Amino acid sequence: MNQKKTILVLASTYPRWKEDHEPRFIHELCKRLTSKFNVIALVPDAKEADPSGIFENVEVIRYRYAPKPLQSLVNNGGIVANLKTYLWKWLLIPSFLFSQFFAVKALLRKRKIDAIHAHWLLPQGWIAHQLTKKMNIPFVVTSHGGDLYGLQGHLLTQEKKKIAEGATAMTVVSSAMKAYLEKQNIYPKQVHIIPMGIDLRTRFVPNSSIERKKYELLFVGRLVPKKGVNFLLDALAILINKYPQLRLKIVGFGPEEASIKAQIKALDLDHVVDFIGALAQEKLPELYQSATAFVAPFIRADNGDQEGLPVAFMEAIGCGCPAVVGQVAGIEDLLGSDFKDVAVDPKNINELVSAISQILEQPESALKRSKRIRQNTIDFIDWENVAERYVFLLEQNIHQFDKQISK
Repeated sequence: MNQKKTILVLASTYPRWKEDHEPRFIHELCKRLTSKFNVIALVPDAKEADPSGIFENVEVIRYRYAPKPLQSLVNNGGIVANLKTYLWKWLLIPSFLFSQFFAVKALLRKRKIDAIHAHWLLPQGWIAHQLTKKMNIPFVVTSHGGDLYGLQGHLLTQEKKKIAEGATAMTVVSSAMKAYLEKQNIYPKQVHIIPMGIDLRTRFVPNSSIERKKYELLFVGRLVPKKGVNFLLDALAILINKYPQLRLKIVGFGPEEASIKAQIKALDLDHVVDFIGALAQEKLPELYQSATAFVAPFIRADNGDQEGLPVAFMEAIGCGCPAVVGQVAGIEDLLGSDFKDVAVDPKNINELVSAISQILEQPESALKRSKRIRQNTIDFIDWENVAERYVFLLEQNIHQFDKQISK
């Protein structure tokens, strides 16, 4: 009987405890990979995180990078957004990088690691690139969008090129990201388009027993500039004049929370907006199943940061929720021919208002379209299919690397 190979997963975003509201897509992939591999997830410690241990068959190892109360660089909005909002967090960068580097190095010496899967080019991809060169271990790097689009400048682009081309294989979450690699003259040995997945079989599913409301908009996501919530609020201030019964639920957290609440007050929308804050993932399906429309006016932020393939949008699709989204690169992979009816330029407030109004005025047509989009995307974003593709890619790269070493 063949012994399972061991995959070391490097990530900055990971659940701190079982029902954490932090994005859990990397853990969802890790736990599905455990059917074929031993999976170790090396992730940052956090203020109230569980200790290292086994979490749903994944061995989670948390490295300390600062005194416990100060370990807040990666949570509640992500590294880039935190650095922009809280300048003092730049002081955490050196210890964050060194602690992660030496934690990986120590693991590679102590354990038999057959491959590394690094999520985000920087810093995890850089660390994997530095250490695997010396230790003859294959590594796959996955870019989720913000790292590829958002970290601009000649030196950073050159570093991303070295990492991507030095990896055994690279994955990106949308076809637009693959095209962007070529535009930047970055040519990995292998590049595959594999999105993060959604549980379309048991969790994010339509529910006919829940009645959809007629005038409820829903936003779910981190409160960071690239989500475009400010444009949604501007549109809402116009829409409320025609649809006085309209309401908006905002589910999210992040460094833009204070400015968003200030905008709500300035626009006199306190009675219209229900600011829910962070929610655990298991509480989200009912919101998607009951909302009139999911509205996520994604934009490209001033620093270049933008979505790769938005998880919350995929969750809404799974629940059959009509949607209006920003025209960021990659959305076409999910929408196909429905792109023209769902994607808008959020900075054109009239265009955003018109798209939302169309759903409010023609709900049956919107529901029919959302059902079609769900059916067309099942093979692309269902977790079981996504995990199978990653299993095949990792097994293939380990096998090819072993053959090269044995020659």
